[in-house]
Amino acid sequence: MKTLLNSNLMNITLQRLAHQLVENHPTFAHTALVGIQPRGKYLSDRIAQLVKNISGNNNILYGLLDITFYRDDVHAGANIIVPSYTDIPFSVEGMNVILIDDVLHTGRTIRSAMDALIDFGRPKHVELLTLIDRRFSRELPIQPDYAGYSVDTILTQKVKVYWQEKDGKDEVVLLDKSTN
Repeated sequence: MKTLLNSNLMNITLQRLAHQLVENHPTFAHTALVGIQPRGKYLSDRIAQLVKNISGNNNILYGLLDITFYRDDVHAGANIIVPSYTDIPFSVEGMNVILIDDVLHTGRTIRSAMDALIDFGRPKHVELLTLIDRRFSRELPIQPDYAGYSVDTILTQKVKVYWQEKDGKDEVVLLDKSTN
């Protein structure tokens, strides 16, 4: 196990990402933040709060998107599927939407999120913010517009993001799947 981001570095990274969003979307007019369930919720909750604090705008559109039944592997297993929930109390028609997820790996989750997002309208523009970018493992041509940390991994490795709200600590680690 190797620590990629400890609690302090994670906080600095989240602050940087939020500042980049405010720099590129100063008023957040016609712009919405949408976290991808389940693990993107923790990152998007934090980013939304940081953006509100930095910009002084408490009226930023923010929602959560469940992609469970949009995944291409939804029927690939014997387990019962328990979806998360979607909470997008606004239309994304003509909006700039910033999708938020914790780890970008193959790109398949983001493709599913874009499919699900269309059910809420046709966005003008879609951007992607991710805490961790596993750069060389893409199966689809999807790249983040905002990346907190980029890491090169091999097939036997996994990136695990721990959130204080769920796991009791803030940390990002690189695990070797062959020993876990």
